[in-house]
Amino acid sequence: QAQLIESGGGLVPAGTSLRLSCAASGRTFSFNTITWFRQAPGKEREFVAGISWSGDSVRFLHYSDSVKDRFTISRDATKTVVYLQMSSLKPEDTALYYCALRSDIYIKTTTKDYPTWGRGTRVTVSS
Repeated sequence: QAQLIESGGGLVPAGTSLRLSCAASGRTFSFNTITWFRQAPGKEREFVAGISWSGDSVRFLHYSDSVKDRFTISRDATKTVVYLQMSSLKPEDTALYYCALRSDIYIKTTTKDYPTWGRGTRVTVSS
């Protein structure tokens, strides 16, 4: 079974950038999609961005409307790491950010479609 570890969170001012990392280990050959979700205090966990691949080729990318044009998801295949580059951060981006994986190449936006999750990394954006 694969395991996920998120890192890179922190406290930053609005308008700045931050890069999150999701490092996968274990049975990394068994999955093809990693997606970022986030959960703000008192709110449900929501989809942020996802990336899927086949071999060394990226198949699909998908972003939520709230982050597209500000966030970029990418993958380092050699390290089995997925990054979330976040720019022009806003206070409403404050949340606990999780990465999750699934075995096929179809990026789903609901939490129930992901069997494996990391523990999250906290992002706080001050105004």
